[in-house]
Amino acid sequence: MPDQQISTRPARLDDADQVWPLARAFATSFTPERAAFDTTWPRLVDVPGTLLLVAENTGGRIVGYLLGNTHLTFLANGPVAWVEELMVDESRRGAGIGRLLMTHAEQWARTQNAAYLALASRRAGPFYQALSYKDSATFFKKTLSGS
Repeated sequence: MPDQQISTRPARLDDADQVWPLARAFATSFTPERAAFDTTWPRLVDVPGTLLLVAENTGGRIVGYLLGNTHLTFLANGPVAWVEELMVDESRRGAGIGRLLMTHAEQWARTQNAAYLALASRRAGPFYQALSYKDSATFFKKTLSGS
């Protein structure tokens, strides 16, 4: 389907069942659990400082999502925006859906007066570089027991 048949919109509570398979497929270092997703989903929908978008086709099928947020920093003299998760259905990759979601995220970050929009990615570096993102830092994480 051409890009013009895909639109983005804020996620709604009733989108959970369509987003869940995408969120489950996104994870590589953790195994998402549906119960935890169901607890978290309503806590992220319509929360100030959080962006939860879906990309859907004209038939109402969700084919991608983006989760982002803002937070204050000292280093940037104010807020920065961060994309936590961006996932597009594997069968729809390369159709401009990720670009559409990121464009919406950039517009949103500007409305939040964010100094920049950043993200961590191991698998999709060339995609983000094609959108003019620069490799800026190494990402470190430590898994905490019980998490």
